[in-house]
Amino acid sequence: MVLVDATDIAMARPGRPLFADLSLTVHAGDRIGIVGLNGTGKSTLLSVLTGDREAEQGTVRWGRGVRIASLGQNPDLGPGTVREAVGHGWEGEAVLDRLGMGAFLDTPTDQLSGGEAKRTALARTLVTETDLLVLDEPTNHLDVDAISWLEQRLASFSGGLLFVTHDRHVLDRVTTRILELDRGTGFVHEGGYASYLEAKALREESAQKAEDVRKNLARTELAWLRRGAPARTRKSKSRIERATALVETKPQEAARTTELDLHLGTPRLGDQVIDLEGIGTSIEGRQLFSDIDLLLDRRARLGIVGPNGAGKSTLLDIMAMRRNPDEGSVVHGPTVRLGYYDQVGRDLDPKQRLRDAVMGGDGEPDWSDVRLMESFWFDSDAQFAPIELLSGGERRRLQLVMVLLQRPNVLFLDEPTNDLDLDTLRVLEDFLDEWPGALVVVSHDRAFLDRTVETTLRVGGEVPASSGSSASTSRLAAPSAVSTQPADDGVATQAKPTAAKGPSHSTLRQRVKEIEKTMRPLERTKEALTAELLSTTDHAMLAELGTQLSDVEAKLESLEEQWLETQEQLENR
Repeated sequence: MVLVDATDIAMARPGRPLFADLSLTVHAGDRIGIVGLNGTGKSTLLSVLTGDREAEQGTVRWGRGVRIASLGQNPDLGPGTVREAVGHGWEGEAVLDRLGMGAFLDTPTDQLSGGEAKRTALARTLVTETDLLVLDEPTNHLDVDAISWLEQRLASFSGGLLFVTHDRHVLDRVTTRILELDRGTGFVHEGGYASYLEAKALREESAQKAEDVRKNLARTELAWLRRGAPARTRKSKSRIERATALVETKPQEAARTTELDLHLGTPRLGDQVIDLEGIGTSIEGRQLFSDIDLLLDRRARLGIVGPNGAGKSTLLDIMAMRRNPDEGSVVHGPTVRLGYYDQVGRDLDPKQRLRDAVMGGDGEPDWSDVRLMESFWFDSDAQFAPIELLSGGERRRLQLVMVLLQRPNVLFLDEPTNDLDLDTLRVLEDFLDEWPGALVVVSHDRAFLDRTVETTLRVGGEVPASSGSSASTSRLAAPSAVSTQPADDGVATQAKPTAAKGPSHSTLRQRVKEIEKTMRPLERTKEALTAELLSTTDHAMLAELGTQLSDVEAKLESLEEQWLETQEQLENR
């Protein structure tokens, strides 16, 4: 059964197109994830496919009698309580409980935080009888248990599903197809996230090969032109036209013209960083946590996890000295310069130009400020655009710029993956892997935690405190409130004493990171040598470059074997 059929649709925003000639058919049983860089039009596409917006070009047809339930980025719940907003009796209450909203049934909707409102709207959407379910970033503001439950619910949904998400686990476990928006074009990939990555890599490799062929043909034709055509016949004129076209043709501009540059300088951090002693706090008479002792060193890689409402953000605020604890003390070292990227983000004037926000509204930016904005993928058009035209993900990226402009040496990230696109997430993960300062992350994104933290601290639940410690945490004790242990898939669990058998899990993880770090410059060298080989015709130079390339490839092959062996050990532990 066809639920929605879009043919040759196009949309634009002021200053640039979003996508054109895009066609997509959704059948019952399809589960389609939509991915792409921030600002490529993912949310706009959803609104067109639901009929909330009319396509500027093309046609959209819906199956007869098709019912659509959708969740937008900023849902409107209307007046009343949470229970009234969701409705549907016991089923609505059960879904609210699964999403961590069971204690808010009688709370007026105008008293909810942004995350609570989004979870309420998600519950309302999930219990609505529908043929087509359309969800925009449904995993934002959900804890790990809720995301796991949502995965199962979406995977078992018999209707059609369209959703935008940054959660790589959900993409891999739920989707049957992935639609990628890339530079105005839609590419459909069969399967989940892993299949999408493979298909994208093959597409880019094919495009590079086509460009290499074009360059070689252009070089041959250019040489022919320089020798001079023997006669100006119709045939030679057509060859001249072909040569000119080959030389003047340019490859498609990259989606992002620079690497995301997050390294803005990190001041030296002393031995004393942040020390918590006997920390406890309550909210409205409910004890969140107590007796927390925590010592962060200058290379801390700490993840804070736990259910919604357990006090993770509250603990982060106390650590940042934004909030005073009810009991205990917090001490910051004298060299600490804190950068805090929170869920709310800095208030931004929607009418203000992006470049004025970066400059704080004071004067014109110099060349280094312009270069900084460009390095964060805000081109000249975006710099002069009002903030209200930015997508949700672009606003979050702008807020990240403004935090890093403070040049912190201690970085707090509260749900940093919300609304960021997959490419930005991967670059942020690589940056944090090499960043020399201390890091504390609150997140429910399992893939992000697995890449960025070495120790997890679980807040809430009935998990007894463990005696484990690491280079980033020690003296931690909070019975039935907090536990700490080495990170494993980004989720903390109670530590179990086992006999030592070979390298520890954390040692193997560190070894994998070191191998990957060694491979990155070699891969860049390989790309540079390959480019030089394609651009020269000097035989001596070709021989020398070929020898260098062989050496680099041999080193990479050896490192890849080490990586595979270590990864296998890691998976078998």
